[in-house]
Amino acid sequence: MKQALIKLHISVFLAGFTGILGALIQLNEGLLVWYRILLTVVTLYIWLSWKKKISPISAANVWKLLGIGVLIALHWVCFYGSIKIANVSIGLICFASVGLFTAILEPLLTHKKFSWPELGLGLISLLGIYIIFHFDTRYRTGILLGILSAILAAIFSVLNKKNMDVAPSQTLMLYELSGGLLILTIAMPFYLHYLPNDYIFPTISDWGWLLVLSGLCTVYAMDLMLQSMQKISAFTATLTLNLEPVYGIILAFIIFKENEKLNNSFYAGVSLIAVSVIWQMIRITRGGKSLNATV
Repeated sequence: MKQALIKLHISVFLAGFTGILGALIQLNEGLLVWYRILLTVVTLYIWLSWKKKISPISAANVWKLLGIGVLIALHWVCFYGSIKIANVSIGLICFASVGLFTAILEPLLTHKKFSWPELGLGLISLLGIYIIFHFDTRYRTGILLGILSAILAAIFSVLNKKNMDVAPSQTLMLYELSGGLLILTIAMPFYLHYLPNDYIFPTISDWGWLLVLSGLCTVYAMDLMLQSMQKISAFTATLTLNLEPVYGIILAFIIFKENEKLNNSFYAGVSLIAVSVIWQMIRITRGGKSLNATV
């Protein structure tokens, strides 16, 4: 139990740092995600080939994993779009609604029974986002993109949980991100036509941040996440991901001074999200449930 949760929280901290990197990298969200996945896939393929750890997978499962990868890529595009349009804090806080969408979708896509406590906790997170959305109109477009990002994250988290036994976590990641790379490569000419960027090649500093993003915050973080999800439910994983905004927002306050741009409604919303995360952790611990159960 403890090992799985520790791995999960490390991956969440690294995920929180991705928002900061998204603001530092000057590419638009589509190009940023394309380069991120490209570097990750190349790194993973070289590493796994050298270690001879690429596990064989049936054709049917390959297509499933490629499809999940498409959802991951679209999630990232919406996530970074939210950050570019609004700011790091708003983009990260919207991700908290993933708990609600997972509580709804997981019973529909798996054999897990519907859980009213999980739905209630997810609604608390969504209420926190609504308070920000309602009282601060400056960031509404960014918030809508952030919520779409959360819906996509909930779907691929549940599907990941269903396919954990297909192959080892790193092989799963390789196939999934290959699907994301393929769809973005096909879509990129159209994307750049309608949403042009000043340049399509990263600057020197962009390359440095992209390497950190792909190596530490993608390969390592996703590997830890997939390992932890072998022991815990998709809902617990995604609700814990609500701590991603907390870590990221603290960094955004320090680096970008975003606390000077946010009003009291933002802090009220963050407080509700923090309550939902703490409540779920208490529920798991006091309930004495095995992490092998769907908690």
